[in-house]
Amino acid sequence: MLNPQVTASAAFRRRPDASLLTGDPLALLAFIRQAMEDANEDETGPALPVPVVVEVDAGGVPCRLYATRTDAPLFVYLHGGGWCYGSIETVDRFCRRVADRSGCAVLSVDYRLAPEHPFPAALLDVDTVLAYARGAGASLGVDPSRLAIGGDSAGGHLAAVACRRQRDAGTPLDFQVLIYPVIDPLLASESYAELGSYGLDRESMKLAWETFIPSAADRMTPDAAPLAASLEGLPPALIQTAEYDVLRDEGADYADALLAAGVPAVHTRYMGVNHGFARKIGTIDDARVAADQVAASLRAALTF
Repeated sequence: MLNPQVTASAAFRRRPDASLLTGDPLALLAFIRQAMEDANEDETGPALPVPVVVEVDAGGVPCRLYATRTDAPLFVYLHGGGWCYGSIETVDRFCRRVADRSGCAVLSVDYRLAPEHPFPAALLDVDTVLAYARGAGASLGVDPSRLAIGGDSAGGHLAAVACRRQRDAGTPLDFQVLIYPVIDPLLASESYAELGSYGLDRESMKLAWETFIPSAADRMTPDAAPLAASLEGLPPALIQTAEYDVLRDEGADYADALLAAGVPAVHTRYMGVNHGFARKIGTIDDARVAADQVAASLRAALTF
């Protein structure tokens, strides 16, 4: 059964009218971006005080650092939004809670968005931020030798790909957190057929993929399709999925593939909630539970 808090939370978001849905795609995208920002305060609630909240220029990529102490492990976080919308602000409350509960510093990344900056711009921004963290992390008061990455939805996709890229570069990460990650550019999982009326559907995901990576051939490369590469040697993972989410099955399948490749992985399915629930700290109880699970997993993985 769908949690009534999901329905209540959805009421805060403005929806496009028919003229926008059938009109200029860029106008529709601008509307969606603004509607998400406008609803953010109501969806995510008041800001939890964190001792350090500072804007950071990470090698030219805007970021925001949250920290509760010095010399803390670092968790690099990538927001969701179909690679086309979302921002540091839309995951601010989530990042604050994770920093507060985990003892890790959180570096939230304002990577470039499509269609203005299509693939591989966002991936290159993530590479830049990770290199910056390793080189300048000590000057930020964090311990870059203990480094994890994570993200939700499209951000989870970028995090999964970054883990493989970092492994191949000889600079492996210590842990990954993937919250309802986008994994399959073919949109082939059964949950697409079963679901689709709970805020995310096949057509919107197809459009997101095509906007982010216009070339169909590029969508099948390892930098776009995480399952197109070997998964051996990737960092241990926490994967969270949602019962009423078309991405549910591909997240579960990725957890299974990691385990089959010998990668320690924990998969938790949150029941009664839909795609996007985890950032809605102020309106959905399970969002706070999910953030606390992320924090506990980071604490266990990085505070060695």
